[in-house]
Amino acid sequence: MMRLLHEAVLWILATVGRLGYPGIVALMFLESSFFPFPSEVVIPPAGYLASRGEMSLPWVIFAGVLGSLLGALFNYGLAVWLGRPFLHRYGRYVGLTPRALERVEGFFRRHGEISTFVGRLVPGVRQYISFPAGLARMRLVPFCLYTCLGAGVWVVVLAAIGYFVGNNQDLVVTYSRRAFWYLAPALALLCGVYAWRNRRRAGAPPG
Repeated sequence: MMRLLHEAVLWILATVGRLGYPGIVALMFLESSFFPFPSEVVIPPAGYLASRGEMSLPWVIFAGVLGSLLGALFNYGLAVWLGRPFLHRYGRYVGLTPRALERVEGFFRRHGEISTFVGRLVPGVRQYISFPAGLARMRLVPFCLYTCLGAGVWVVVLAAIGYFVGNNQDLVVTYSRRAFWYLAPALALLCGVYAWRNRRRAGAPPG
């Protein structure tokens, strides 16, 4: 497995070195859409190239966030295009009943912003969080804003890992996993504060 990962990283390094920032955008587009392409093997190698002076770290981060946003918009548009009829017909095969679909849409109408932000930071969720946003017709400007914020945090973390760790894939994988578990308490606290504020607003008398 590690040999395959090492070969993948060598290919990423060659691709990014050849294509530059558009290569980062293209690869992060794939990562952010439903293609199984992890950001952990895209951004750290670019951060490593930045540490060698072959790329600019701010531009690496910008290209990573841009690619993430474009991939998220692709999934959002796909959900809008396919719509509820498609999921009503085929969703039952993945456990998504019409009732569950209505709950998901309702939740996103009420809490789309924080769901989008937090979802971008959760492995296995970030690639698919745009689908319920599209189904719920979440407003596009907040969707783009919170997608960029969430993706930006993760891209900065990965770029920093690549910049300081270098081309050591064992350490990149280790620190990438640790980074999420360091972020998890902050995300839990953020969700708790958000829920508390919502309850306070709901219980406040109209003024």
